[in-house]
Amino acid sequence: MTKPKDKDSLNHNPFARLQGLRDTLPSTRPQVRQEDFPDTPPPQGPERAVVRLEAGRGGEEVTVVEGLGLPAAELETWLHALQRGLASQGSVDGERLVLRGDHRFKLPDLLLRRGVKRVVHG
Repeated sequence: MTKPKDKDSLNHNPFARLQGLRDTLPSTRPQVRQEDFPDTPPPQGPERAVVRLEAGRGGEEVTVVEGLGLPAAELETWLHALQRGLASQGSVDGERLVLRGDHRFKLPDLLLRRGVKRVVHG
């Protein structure tokens, strides 16, 4: 039997190198940033948004936001902000934002803080 070279080799942790990468991973907790969701919404913003729950692929629930009337580049920006604010995945589908999971109760507050004048449940 050979002797270990040093004390650290006795406590070898195969996941030790991964600890340093933990901060670079996406968070599983919502991140409501001030720049994404200001306390006082901007005066210019969509007049209304329709929020509804639908069945996605494989029967999973998705929350759909439509009626924003924003250009495609702006929809991507809104999607990324809402993904951070809800700790969820999503996509842009035409003029709709599709977010995984049921966010009908959290989403209206975030949309209003983002500048939407009125949120309608559809």
